[in-house]
Amino acid sequence: MVIQLPESEARAMLERGKVARLGCIVNGDPYIVPINYFMKDGRAYSHSLPGLKVDALRLNPRACLQADEINSDFEWRSVIGFGEFEEITEPSMREQILGQLLLRFPRLTPVEAAIATDIDTPPIIVFAIKIERVTAVGE
Repeated sequence: MVIQLPESEARAMLERGKVARLGCIVNGDPYIVPINYFMKDGRAYSHSLPGLKVDALRLNPRACLQADEINSDFEWRSVIGFGEFEEITEPSMREQILGQLLLRFPRLTPVEAAIATDIDTPPIIVFAIKIERVTAVGE
């Protein structure tokens, strides 16, 4: 039986998560992509190369983050955090967030792989989704 989880558990799920789906709007349509992230002070921090999701979030900063905890077909939880895109442009803050991301995700991702090859690397976008409200269900 699917049940609504308390807000405290929904927020705890986001805190525990590492991979979520980021939802935004592209040309009037929903667009969802997986991202690595970490939570701090009610914000989900991540990074990206320039592209479709960043362009979309700059145009319409409303976004959501969805994550799951799945043990089996009949034992799972799902959380959605709704919020607002914030681009991190202050240099020391960007460096701090990128450092925390690399500590949490030491394997190369496409962003780090682009940096490692150092072939006309486009600027890395560092951003947060400020989570304003959450909802979660589980079975």
